[in-house]
Amino acid sequence: MGYGIAIRVRGDYALFTRPEMKVERMSYDVITPSAARGIIEAIYWKPSIRWVIDRIHVLRPIEFTNIRRNEVSEKMSEKKAYIATNEVRQIRAAMVLKNVDYVIEAHFEIVPEKAGESDTIEKHYNMVLRRLRKGQYYSPPCLGTREFGARVDLIEDSQIPASPLSGVRDLGWMLYDIDFSNPQNITPRFFKAEMQDGVIDLYSIQTVG
Repeated sequence: MGYGIAIRVRGDYALFTRPEMKVERMSYDVITPSAARGIIEAIYWKPSIRWVIDRIHVLRPIEFTNIRRNEVSEKMSEKKAYIATNEVRQIRAAMVLKNVDYVIEAHFEIVPEKAGESDTIEKHYNMVLRRLRKGQYYSPPCLGTREFGARVDLIEDSQIPASPLSGVRDLGWMLYDIDFSNPQNITPRFFKAEMQDGVIDLYSIQTVG
C-alpha cells in the first residue's frame, strides 16, 4: 500500500446519481468511491500516481430532500462546439442528499509505466499534504455535481470522528468506478455496498461490470 491520507468532506447538498435513474435524478445514500476519488484528484492529480479509496466514514444521518434543477439536455462534442443553453434548458426534479459529512481514507500508488525517476512516494505525499493544508485545488471539489461544492479539510492526527450511525446497513449495488483501460469499451464497475457502524470498508470488495 502507498502513503495514505484522511480528509473530511462536508457540504449542504450532494448528488451522487444512480445510473438507472435517467430522467429524474436520484442520489445514492452515500458518496460513491469514484466521487470520493474525484474530490481528491481535484486537489492533487498526477498521471504517475493512482488514488485508491480505502474507507468511507459517514458522520451524519442520511437525509434526502427533493429539489428542482436546471439541466441542459444536450452535450458538447467535436461536431457541436456550441450549445444555446436557453433553447435546451430543462427543469427536472432531483432527490439529493443534504447536510453531508464524510471522512475519506485513501492512499496512492505509483503507476510504473507513467512514472519517472523523480516520481518518488515521498515527493507526491508531501505535495498532496501541502496542497490540502493550503486549501489549494486544480478544480473546485464538488459533491457529485459542480453546483454542490465541498469543504475539504485534512485530518492530520489520525483522530477520525466517530460516526453516530450504528449497526449494519445494506446499501445495495453501488457504482465503484469507471474502467477506462479500453477506450472502445468504457465499463462501469459496481460493488455490493455495506455500511457497518457508519463505515464502508473497501479493502476486500469484489466489483462486477
